[in-house]
Amino acid sequence: MAQGHGPGHGPCCCCGAAAAPGGSSGGGSGGGGAAWGLYLRIDRQRLQCLNERREGSGALVFRAWEERGDRAQFVESDDDEELLFNVPFTGNVKLKGIIVMGEDDGTHPAEMRLFKNIPHMSFDDAAREPDQMFTLNRDLTGELEYPTKIARFSNVYHLSMHFPKNFGAETTKIFYIGLKGEWTEAHRHEVTICNYEASANPADHKLEQITPQTHFIS
Repeated sequence: MAQGHGPGHGPCCCCGAAAAPGGSSGGGSGGGGAAWGLYLRIDRQRLQCLNERREGSGALVFRAWEERGDRAQFVESDDDEELLFNVPFTGNVKLKGIIVMGEDDGTHPAEMRLFKNIPHMSFDDAAREPDQMFTLNRDLTGELEYPTKIARFSNVYHLSMHFPKNFGAETTKIFYIGLKGEWTEAHRHEVTICNYEASANPADHKLEQITPQTHFIS
């Protein structure tokens, strides 16, 4: 059901199929850096992070797995502990797993709620039932993978990630978010619009005086 792609789809990038040397197995990051390449498929021009303290900092956490240890790149919430990411992709994604990396203190997010294909979500919108929810553990090294329900996240063009609370601090900090899965180029249907002449062109038509009439349709 969630396997393969139907006709009409473009090339597929199986961003979760390759395994880097030294990649951990079991509950770890699974496949090393090559597995976490979906950050390359994010439409960064339309990426949003609501309640970020520093504008544009939310986009910094989506980067290469090998760069996850860069503690200079992070996002911190502003008014309270909530963060909401609106992540549009450049095609269709089958999302398989997520990594969330933070500090070893109260600023680490404690819960993650995922919503698919609801562009421009607000905090009010996030009050609805999520497609999947995770209770998070503190992860300082980017080794804990949270597997998604692949059947539910098999055709995602937009992912919203809501972090409603942390481990007790006033603000939330996230240093890295990893996304694992497969990307398929969106199949765009060409639509031919027939633009019939909407108004007469005096150069082409002889205009005659027409008495307006009202037609009643019963």
